[in-house]
Amino acid sequence: MKFIQTNKAPTPNGHYSQAVVNGGIIYTSIQLGIDPNNDTNTIKNVKEQAYQVLSNLQAILEEAGSNKENIIRIMIYVTDIKYWEDINSVYTEFMGNHKPARGVVPVSELHLGYNIAMEAIASIDSK
Repeated sequence: MKFIQTNKAPTPNGHYSQAVVNGGIIYTSIQLGIDPNNDTNTIKNVKEQAYQVLSNLQAILEEAGSNKENIIRIMIYVTDIKYWEDINSVYTEFMGNHKPARGVVPVSELHLGYNIAMEAIASIDSK
């Protein structure tokens, strides 16, 4: 088992890793739209949050030796389904032709007032 940590994604504030690799599979922790390069994070609109979350996941996957094209499944947590169209448009642009399995879970609230969070399962890049 290998624990993944990169400064290109938000540093965990609790007792957990950004991701764990086991058996050639990467399991990421849930990511918020926190900009790792900004100590005074302000909550942005949901499209900006979605892009930042996906960027954070990409940075973690790259640190683990993979990339977004190796995502097997992604789970999306959203505080209000009214945001879905905006989130899906950012997701579609970011993922391109890659279409991993995906779930969307409405939640009552997320940490720090964010509106979207995601976690992913991916394989290690075989290149």
